[in-house]
Amino acid sequence: MFVSPAFAQIEGESSGVTEGETHTEVGHDAGGHSDVFPPFDPTYYPSQLLWLAITFGLFYLILKSVILPRIAGTLETRRDRIAQDLDQAARMREEANEATTAYEQELAEARAKANKLSNDAQEKAKAEADAERARVEQELDAKLAEAETRIAAIRAEAMQDVGEIAKDTATAIVTAIMGSADEAKVSNAVENVRKEEAA
Repeated sequence: MFVSPAFAQIEGESSGVTEGETHTEVGHDAGGHSDVFPPFDPTYYPSQLLWLAITFGLFYLILKSVILPRIAGTLETRRDRIAQDLDQAARMREEANEATTAYEQELAEARAKANKLSNDAQEKAKAEADAERARVEQELDAKLAEAETRIAAIRAEAMQDVGEIAKDTATAIVTAIMGSADEAKVSNAVENVRKEEAA
């Protein structure tokens, strides 16, 4: 049966026996007592409570000074890392939103510019076509006026020639019929006929 040295010394002093007698007494008691598991023996409770308090105190000190700070440091590190990751994710999301907004704005500007260029090109082409048409019309009008002037000149010249031919022909006919003809009368008669036809 296990007996702590401190408890054996206390028991020896209280009984007033010497160390040799204590050993004899213990040996004799070992044979006479019932077999009880020492931790459950009420005589050992004070020493067990003392060692329990010492062990718990040491464990508490180690836990407080070593383990808990490490756990707190790990938790703080993880908390900081998670906060940094969340901040980075929020920043990246904001950057993505800004990039999307900028892309949409650039796309809208490009479409507006393309529409403006298309409208400007259409207006320019229309203006150029109108200017070309006006130039061609002016040229045609000038050529038409020139042609009309030429035609009028040719007609006047032809009519003058026709008058002369008519006078000569009428003079020849009158001369052939009558033997002689008054050119002034023939000329007046031809002029009168031409005036009537012109009227």
